[in-house]
Amino acid sequence: MWKLVCPLLLLCLLPAVVPLFCYTCVFPAISPLDCIRYPLKCPPGQLCLSSRAVGENGHFRVVLYEKSCVLPSLCGVTGQKYTMGFNFTFTNECCNTHLCNGAATPATHSWTGSLLTLLLSYSVW
Repeated sequence: MWKLVCPLLLLCLLPAVVPLFCYTCVFPAISPLDCIRYPLKCPPGQLCLSSRAVGENGHFRVVLYEKSCVLPSLCGVTGQKYTMGFNFTFTNECCNTHLCNGAATPATHSWTGSLLTLLLSYSVW
């Protein structure tokens, strides 16, 4: 009887693998408030991501925000990427509780300034 109870007791003590739910943005947004977000069940082993990317092209500057699920190896990563004529510097921050990436990431400058700059630069062309 003890041989049967011991394995059952060990099975009960193992933590259940519960999928993590994180917010994800439909599109990268130019404001932390513009992120049209919805909950997403992450694949096993992934964490919630909040990412901020600042892109510059001469005097033109844009800030993009993204939320999603990500592998732990991409957490805390800061780097650069060149795309669409912009040099982007991005920062990834992760958390590991349900919907923990829902808070708006504070920007170093007002998002309306970025939007205004974006609109003005297109009117100059």
